Amino acid sequence: MSTIVEFWGVRGSIPVSSPLYTYFGGHTSCVSVTHDQNIFIFDAGTGLRDLGKKLKEKNINQATLILSHMHFDHILGLPFFEPIWDSNFQLTLLSSHCYEKEGIKEFLKNYIFNDLLFPVKLDQVSAKINYIDCPPSENLTFFEDYHLKIAPLNHPGGGYGYQLRCPSGSSIAYISDTEHTPGDDDLEVLKLMQGADLVIYDAMYTEEQFSQKRGWGHSTWAEGLRLAQKAQAKRLALYHHNPNHTDDILLKIEEDAKKIWSSCFMARQGMEIFLP
Repeated sequence: MSTIVEFWGVRGSIPVSSPLYTYFGGHTSCVSVTHDQNIFIFDAGTGLRDLGKKLKEKNINQATLILSHMHFDHILGLPFFEPIWDSNFQLTLLSSHCYEKEGIKEFLKNYIFNDLLFPVKLDQVSAKINYIDCPPSENLTFFEDYHLKIAPLNHPGGGYGYQLRCPSGSSIAYISDTEHTPGDDDLEVLKLMQGADLVIYDAMYTEEQFSQKRGWGHSTWAEGLRLAQKAQAKRLALYHHNPNHTDDILLKIEEDAKKIWSSCFMARQGMEIFLP
């Protein structure tokens, strides 16, 4: 049975809308992984709204949402995720980002479903939500055969990467919003990437841009290639695109990246990847 990875939002920092962005898309971070009718969602950026429409159309009534961190571009889609307004829907909402803080539920209540920002309160959400604040050192198992590894990422305010392994053995590493140190291997990142069938990696900057953005918490497409090859990953999706990078810029970067490693590609909104 195939594992299907779908990209609903691939942009970083802020959604963009213009004819210059139509090929790769303008929604912010959201990726779904479907295997045997079980759906895992990485991040709740603006792309989550379109995913919610699909789940409603297909009468799918449960999903697991895994958040890398709580910055706006990664959670902005949650109030507009149509299934949460359905009392028959069951959502497992998981993150390590609030584990040592107030917890996911209190964060959403205080900062997102707050009447200064959004007109509906969290306790008015209809869906049944199971909140899991998991220690970053803990590995989790879902439905007996799905295994999740967690590792910290280098990002202002903190953040976490994940590797999801499905019953078929296929694995996806989701590593968004992380800054590398030039010349050093990030062992936590390599652990998640190791042998993965697909790595999804923060490729916000070119090398030239990165030198001007140290401390901003993002990486480069070149570092993604280097680490994925070192970890013997099978494929690499360059992700979390710079909002200033138009389609033409991203196509040129993809062309340059493929000259180095043909198994990499630019993630594109609406793209589907089938894994064994």
